[in-house]
Amino acid sequence: MPRLAANLSMMYQEYEFLDRFAAAARDGFKGVEFLFPFDFPAAEIRSRLDANGLTQALFNCPPGDWAKGERGLGSLPGREDEFRRTFGRALEYADALGNRRLHVMAGLVQPGRSREEHRATYVKNLAWAAGQLGTRDLVLVIEPINTRDIPGFFLNRQDEAQAICRDAAAIAGPGKVKVQMDFYHCQIVEGDLAMKFRQHAGEVGHIQVAGVPERHEPDVGEINYPYLFKLIDESGYDGWIGCEYRPRSGTTQGLGWAKPWLPG
Repeated sequence: MPRLAANLSMMYQEYEFLDRFAAAARDGFKGVEFLFPFDFPAAEIRSRLDANGLTQALFNCPPGDWAKGERGLGSLPGREDEFRRTFGRALEYADALGNRRLHVMAGLVQPGRSREEHRATYVKNLAWAAGQLGTRDLVLVIEPINTRDIPGFFLNRQDEAQAICRDAAAIAGPGKVKVQMDFYHCQIVEGDLAMKFRQHAGEVGHIQVAGVPERHEPDVGEINYPYLFKLIDESGYDGWIGCEYRPRSGTTQGLGWAKPWLPG
């Protein structure tokens, strides 16, 4: 049965961030994810997780200057020192929160820099970061994102992401870097979701879902999620499925689609 994690950056906007943990637990979620934890003390977030019996599934590494439009440091040539400094902060939060997945955002293609330069930087940074994990039960994930939502984002396709993971593994060893497969982004860029998942299932480290095209609840739009959830179960994937969507109105009122898979 799919293990659904509420994305607290998009869902439960009716509440202040720290109050969203309790709201998600009341609706039956056992896991949560969000974009970034860094505006809040790790101990405070951990207390909300523990008080509500929640598991932290995933969050993103620091993205650079988000307010100025930056969307990750992982592939940015010339920013390697900043990537390393901020990755250390992400590890501290991961240790405190107990999550086993950490998203290393690729970032935007920089003016005057080639895609080849970006790719080489991403592989190098991922291999270095994987080497910092030590004995932690933690996997780095990278996510192909469509350029409609984030114009200029470096990483867009599943095969591209898988190849980067293989190149990083050749340096750092296998199993430390996997792909975060967001069916919303994949449908917009590539389609053929079932076959893409079957092809790459063994190297998928995290899954996210949303309706296409509006990024609302997964029961609205062009993707047949009950079919995909059955396929995911048959594959043996036992990780979390992040619900990274924008509710059409109230979050709780829109959860009818999830009732078969929420334990209550």
